[in-house]
Amino acid sequence: MTLPNDDDDLYAALLARDPAYDGLWFVGVSTTGIFCRLTCPARKPKRVNTTFFASAAAAAAAGYRACLRCTPLAATAGSDVVAQLRASVAADPGRRWTEADVAALGHDAGTVRRAFQREYGQSFLQFARAHRLGHAATQLAEGAPVIEAQLDAGYESGSGFREAIARLLGQAPARVQGLFALRARWIETPIGAMLAVAGEDGLHLLEFVERKGLPRELERLQARRGAIPFGDGPVLAQTQDEIGRYFRGETMDFAVPLATQGSAFERQVWTALRGIAAGTTQTYGGLAARIGRPEAVRAVARANGANTVAIIIPCHRVIGSDGAMTGYGGKIWRKQWLLEHERRIAAARQRKVA
Repeated sequence: MTLPNDDDDLYAALLARDPAYDGLWFVGVSTTGIFCRLTCPARKPKRVNTTFFASAAAAAAAGYRACLRCTPLAATAGSDVVAQLRASVAADPGRRWTEADVAALGHDAGTVRRAFQREYGQSFLQFARAHRLGHAATQLAEGAPVIEAQLDAGYESGSGFREAIARLLGQAPARVQGLFALRARWIETPIGAMLAVAGEDGLHLLEFVERKGLPRELERLQARRGAIPFGDGPVLAQTQDEIGRYFRGETMDFAVPLATQGSAFERQVWTALRGIAAGTTQTYGGLAARIGRPEAVRAVARANGANTVAIIIPCHRVIGSDGAMTGYGGKIWRKQWLLEHERRIAAARQRKVA
């Protein structure tokens, strides 16, 4: 999803009928008094006659009527099937889904794939598999035998299951059980699962499980603190609560204690990242200037990439000097989603104050 703040970019998306914007932005046309999805097939208005809105409700409140062709007040295409299948996965998280299962429920596999790709950046089968792994990890944390968790996760091969869990924790599941200094927790979010690792000293890691660098980050943690089992703890509970409130739009402030490890320079950059106001962005050059090191733009970029606590240390708020959505380990589409999510919350707060 490309979600710029520039209305000119939004107008270009309207002309292209870009499906990435469907249900996320709406356009009001002053000459007709109608508002539409950006994917509406109707003839495109002139730029001067358009106003963009972040929600259908905002467009309606401004006095625009809903278009009868693209029905902007209706649910976004695919949202119903996503909700149904998401509920099915939640009801039976250990189930191993196939496209035949999806078809048996009366859904078109292609439609389902596109709908989940649009909302989560992954297919439904990938979404369901992530839940299976999370369910299996919970069973292991509760003391279930490895073979039981393996079969419940839908893995007939013990080696396949061990490799899957190893990719999350960097160790074989037989070593996951027991008492160790650090604990891990699987946290579901609207844009994909996250892995949190914390100890009594604070939160060490919070990453989307698809991040390519996650295994290396876990290896470094294990080298310092030993094996990392799934489990509970006050810091993990606080992290899950605050992340949940963030995604529900209730807060963008975090009080969970952090225990990140890095050089003095990296910690300085991470502190500066937390100073970027939610709903805004900062360039790498601007961040370097903020810490009094305007010549260290590349070093700032490296420190930004070394951050292991996503969202709470908001490295997603840093963009290129040209406004481009530059590299983000959690995937660019998530970075764009997070920025748009924060922009909307910040705008809502401003309206309340006004």
